[in-house]
Amino acid sequence: MNTWRKLLGHDDKFFDLLEASAVEAQSSVALLVELLRDSTKCPTMDAFVQTRRKDKRITEQITEELCKTFVTPLEREDIEELSFALYKIPKMAEKFSEKFILCRDSLGPVNFARQVTLLEQAAETIVQMVRQLRDRKHLDAVKEQNTRMHYLEGEADKQMIENIRDLYSGRHEPLKVIIAMDLYETLEKIIDRCRDAGNVIFQIVLKYS
Repeated sequence: MNTWRKLLGHDDKFFDLLEASAVEAQSSVALLVELLRDSTKCPTMDAFVQTRRKDKRITEQITEELCKTFVTPLEREDIEELSFALYKIPKMAEKFSEKFILCRDSLGPVNFARQVTLLEQAAETIVQMVRQLRDRKHLDAVKEQNTRMHYLEGEADKQMIENIRDLYSGRHEPLKVIIAMDLYETLEKIIDRCRDAGNVIFQIVLKYS
C-alpha cells in the first residue's frame, strides 16, 4: 500500500523535509532574537553556522529526492523554489549575526526590539504556512497567513524609515550610523526572505485550490 502511495505521488517525505527546513529557519531566527535580547552573553557564530548547515543538508536532500522520485505530490519546480526560499532565511540570519558580533563593541546601544518582534512573528507564520501544504485545500487559511506576512513586512518597512530618521538626526557618531544602517537593512532582508517564502507557498496552494 505504501509503495502504491509513493508511485502515485502521495509520499509525505517532501512535506516532512519542507517542514523541517521551515523549523530550522525559525530556529535561526530564535538564535538571532536571543543574540539581540541578551547582552550579558558572549556571542559566537557556532549555533548560527550549525543551523544553516543543517538546513543546507535538508535542501540538498530535497534535491536528491526530486531526482529519485518519479511522481511528486507538488510540482517539482515548486518544491525546489520553496526549498531554496526557506534556506535563504537561516543564511541571512547567519550573515546578520556575523556582522553584529564583529561590530558589537563599536556599535553601542541600539534598539532592535520592534524589528525582532516582527521577525519572530514572520518566522512563526512561515512554519504555519508550510504545514498547510499537506492539505492544499485550506486556501482561505493560507491566504490569511500570507496577508499577515505582507502586513509584517510592511510594518518592518515602516520601522526601517523610523530607524533611518533617527540615524539621520545628527545625534549619533558617524561610525554608529554606518554600522546600525547596515544591521537594520540586513534584519529587514530576513523578513523579506520570509515574505518571499510565503509568496511561493501561496502560489502553490492557489494551483491546487
